[in-house]
Order: sequence, then C-alpha cells, then structure tokens
Amino acid sequence: MKFFNSEFMKKVKRSVKVWTSAMLAVSLVAAAVFSNAHEAFAKRGAGSFGGSRFSAPTRSAPSRSGSSYGGSSYYGGGGGGFFFLPMFFGGGGSGLFTLLLLVIVAGAIMQAFRGNGDGEGITGMNSKVSVAKVQVGLLASARSLQQELTRLALESDTSTSEGIATVARETAISLMRHPEYWVYVSSAKENTNFALAEQKFNGLVMSERSKLNEEVLRNVGGRLIQGKTTAALPNESAALEDPSEYIVVTILLAAAGESLSKLPVLRSSADLQSALSAIGSVPTDSLLAVEVLWEPQSDEYTLTSDEALTIYPDLVRI
Repeated sequence: MKFFNSEFMKKVKRSVKVWTSAMLAVSLVAAAVFSNAHEAFAKRGAGSFGGSRFSAPTRSAPSRSGSSYGGSSYYGGGGGGFFFLPMFFGGGGSGLFTLLLLVIVAGAIMQAFRGNGDGEGITGMNSKVSVAKVQVGLLASARSLQQELTRLALESDTSTSEGIATVARETAISLMRHPEYWVYVSSAKENTNFALAEQKFNGLVMSERSKLNEEVLRNVGGRLIQGKTTAALPNESAALEDPSEYIVVTILLAAAGESLSKLPVLRSSADLQSALSAIGSVPTDSLLAVEVLWEPQSDEYTLTSDEALTIYPDLVRI
C-alpha cells in the first residue's frame, strides 16, 4: 500500500509539473501576441477633423436698413407684417394698384429668403447636394504631411462655416504639394437632395471612421479631443517592417449645387489633381460638411502595404 501511494504521488507531481510548464508557455506566447498587437494598434492611431452646417440655418433673410418684416411697420409707425398697406393708402388698401404692390412685396420677401445671390446656397429640401469621398495613399516619404494635418487639426476652428471651408481648402493644398508621393487613390460620389444629404454624409463618415483602430486626435464641430501619446517602437523593430510604407488620407464632403457634381472617378494623377482643385474651390456658402481622416496620425509610424490594402480595399494604384 505504501508503494502504491508513493507511485501515485510521483505521477501526480509529474502531471502537475507538466501542466505548470504548459500554462507558463501559453502565458508567454499570449503575452508576446498581445504585446505585438498593442504595438500594431499603436501604429494605427489616427487623426480626424472637420465640421457640419446641416443643423444650422443654410440661408437667412438679409437685414434691411430701417425696415422689418416682423413686429414694426416697414415705413415706420404701428402695426406689423403686411398691415402697413392700408396705412400707406390712408386706410383704403383696395384696388388694382394695391393688389399689384402686394404681389411685388411678396415676391421681394420670397427672394430675400432664397438668398441674395452670393454662392449657390440652399433653397429647399429638394436642392441638389453632392456627397463625395476622395482617398489618397501616399508613400511614407511624405511624413511632413502628417505633421501638417496634425497642425490643422489642432488649430482649425471647426465650429464655423469659414472654418470648415478652410479645412477643405488647406487639406487639398497640403495634398497637392506632394504629387510625387501619390501612389493609391479611391473615390466615391453620390448626388442627392438636401433632405437626404446629412444621412448619407453621416453614413459615409461612420463607414470610414470604423476602419480606424483609434483616433488619438479629433477636432469636429469645435470640440478637440486628444488621446494619450503612444511611445515609439524600439529602433531595432523598424528594420523588420515592410519597406513599402504608406500614409492614407481621406476627405469626405457634402456640397450644395454643382460644385462637386463633376468630380471625376479617380484613376490617375491628373484625376486626383482635378479633384483636389475642385475641393479647394468649393464656395463657403455651398460647403455643408467636411471631414478629414488620416492614419497613422503620428509621423513616427506608417502603414505597411498589406495593412493599407486590407484596411482600404478600394484603393487602386495610379
């Protein structure tokens, strides 16, 4: 019996030792895998900035010096609205001339609410709006572009019409300064009406943002959010990276009228040049929304060729 117990205990100890060794090995492998994953995710930290005018009035009636269409008379005195007419005619307010004048005033008011002719603007829920995406994959040599986009994200006023117009224009200019680094492009465009434009633009933004692992810098609608700065990878790991490294920049826009209606399908450098010129020249009054996304945000990191084409499968080489 003592022999049996001794042999049994030896087997138990051997089993425990084997299981302990196995669990230790699994733990080490898991730690290595998750560590590498963390480093990969750190590389993919992205930035984004932009703004929207969809929820703001697109056009207000211009003010008239010494006049009001509301609570005071157009010609001074009591009353409001159109009730100035009987007063003007001494209480008459009848006859063909009065009716004609009433039609003229109504037409003037309608024209005022449609705008004063500056820019294309929005005149109704059925007004034409173009929702578009322009995406560019650049060689990692354009690292100064990452720095420029970070500066724009930190300094841009994304809460005003002029601010978001500046975002579109300056991003387009920054990309146009680096044509020698353009490698991949992708584009999409849909013409819709104002009633559906915000929903379609938001859907496009959600689709593109979902491709980002983490946004370490975001400035949208005047709200700036900065994540923790990720530490650089060890220098020796840089030598193991794919030599083909990329930066991907995405511009999403919604513009009223014809500003983006002829945006070309991107297939060449000439197409991209034309598209960026069109984006940079959209009138402030016509630009309804813009969002710029780029990754990696930090100029310490880039995307490998496999990462770029896996995350952005619509990219085509130019």
